[in-house]
Amino acid sequence: MQSNQVMHQAVPGAKSTAYVPKRQGLLHNLKRFWPLYVMALPGFLFFILFRYVPLAGSVIAFQDYMVFKGIMESPWVGLKNFQAFFEYSNFWRVFSNTLFVGAYNLLFVFPFPILLALMFNEVGHMLYKRTLQTIYYIPHFFSWVIIAGITFDVLSNNGIVNSLREWFGLEPILYLQEARYFRGIVVLTSIWRDAGWGTIVLLAAIAGINPEVYESARMDGAGRIRQIFSITLPLIMPTVIVLFLLQIGRFLDLSFEQIYNLLTPMTYRVGDIIDTYVYRVGIVEGQYSATTAIGIFQSLIGLVMVIVFNGLAKRYQQDGGLF
Repeated sequence: MQSNQVMHQAVPGAKSTAYVPKRQGLLHNLKRFWPLYVMALPGFLFFILFRYVPLAGSVIAFQDYMVFKGIMESPWVGLKNFQAFFEYSNFWRVFSNTLFVGAYNLLFVFPFPILLALMFNEVGHMLYKRTLQTIYYIPHFFSWVIIAGITFDVLSNNGIVNSLREWFGLEPILYLQEARYFRGIVVLTSIWRDAGWGTIVLLAAIAGINPEVYESARMDGAGRIRQIFSITLPLIMPTVIVLFLLQIGRFLDLSFEQIYNLLTPMTYRVGDIIDTYVYRVGIVEGQYSATTAIGIFQSLIGLVMVIVFNGLAKRYQQDGGLF
């Protein structure tokens, strides 16, 4: 025993013989965890092919791009395409509409999955909980064409909403023909379609909370509401911040399919956004350089907002933010 103790005693001036594991190399990790790399490969290829490779085509924003001449032979025009967008007669209408719809999404659509995830977490009966989750997930798999068709039927003159109004003795309202209702309808349809799907990541974060924390809180007399505000919300806040920053990055990149399918001539002045303008200019008129310039403008706005809010997130939490 004494000899073993002496062997483990540190000798002054002697080099340490403690075992230090070698750093695992990339090839070793590839051999050991190759199934995980194979699973990640499709996603990696998707981002390379459809996110990074197309960036090379962004140069046409500074050209008068012509399809038959290609990138190499199309003439360079500098910032002319950006200038044309800013000098567009309805630029401020299009830009302000985009800002308003983006702000409504952040204020009303983004918090709803958080509230819904907290409500799901409080449901004790597992079968009932799974049934509710499935019901809320299903609309996400409907295209915006179907969602818009259902919305038009529900809000039509003979739809459910106006039928209820007539039952109470009120005059019917053509909601989708009234500009003042359009943005509210956009918010409600966004919540209906995507709120349930948005709870998936949040429920996973809630499931990762140690149950012993809740048990300790209950022993201290904390009720359900107190546990939500003192335990659940603070512990999932890093996940919420990451989701918020991802949403901020797409602040001006709204759902074209949603707006286009809900838009009517009477709601054009409040529903015409940058994406619908890009559709008219790029697809209908074939001005590819102009639409690319607008895409770069949207991306720059999103980048600036992500950097600003990421800095604010780091002030809120030490490990908060994306980078």
